[in-house]
Amino acid sequence: MILPACRRQAAALCALTAALAALTGCGTPERPVAARTAAPASTAASGPATTPASPGASASAASPASPSAASATAAAPSRPPTLAPGPAGLTPVFRSAPRAAGRTVALTFDADMTADQGPRAAAGEHFDNPGLIAALRELKVPSTVFMTGRWAEEYPDQARSLGRDPRFEIANHSYSHHAFTGDCYGLPTVPEDRMRTDVERAYSAFRKAGVPAAMPYFRFPGGCYDSRALRALSGTGVTAVQWDVVSGDAFATDADAVARQVLDGVRPGSVVVMHCTRSAAPTTEQAVRTIVPELRRRGYRFVKVSELIAAAGGRR
Repeated sequence: MILPACRRQAAALCALTAALAALTGCGTPERPVAARTAAPASTAASGPATTPASPGASASAASPASPSAASATAAAPSRPPTLAPGPAGLTPVFRSAPRAAGRTVALTFDADMTADQGPRAAAGEHFDNPGLIAALRELKVPSTVFMTGRWAEEYPDQARSLGRDPRFEIANHSYSHHAFTGDCYGLPTVPEDRMRTDVERAYSAFRKAGVPAAMPYFRFPGGCYDSRALRALSGTGVTAVQWDVVSGDAFATDADAVARQVLDGVRPGSVVVMHCTRSAAPTTEQAVRTIVPELRRRGYRFVKVSELIAAAGGRR
């Protein structure tokens, strides 16, 4: 199971609960899953495995692992690293790389948009964050974006630009951003028999937007999962990706506080969860501009989630 790394993070998350009850969907702060989770999550809880680059896609739709993976040679591009299924074939869960693997850290950004939020976007609410993406490019930070299918439909040009930029990798955050368990920040719940379809629909939305090679990684909306959800996705070939550092950027108004929370929590091999939504996480860009130079000063190297999974025993 994945529990909060420290009491400070738990307190920060609790402070957000009231807001989340009223504002669900895009920008919902991801949390470590509650004790109901049955399968353990660790850097190498499951052994290495090899999966298609885009689960849910047909063989004819498969693309190279990433834009930067193209080779001048005739050799086929390597596939993204994943973990093998867990006990009883359950979807494996990844949280962080081994601490001894080096001073690396992955900043991850959830591009949230819930299936029913189209009218809010049409009315002018911004579920994207071009300024944040520009900052990551300016600072030359490799990043993993966990994108909902609905977000890709609303912002296809941005989805395509991110998907074709070798500095980024696109991963799956569901199509609908509905919860895969009950009692998850007030999010609507995906029926068990539609969980796999929801994940596959997101990959279809990515392809339609022009994302050439979405990664076989999935982040549960709200970070909520249990053995039933892991079993429902066991045939998709994805590795579920959680985190060990909660940034607290969702609904935050103090960028310095967000930066401090990340800087206090990062350890070698950490996965940091942040958000890529202007309306629900307005301070993230400013926080990133503080976090990145300070972690580099401390000797950290920024990597994408795929590199951490490889360090944890995943194979291509």
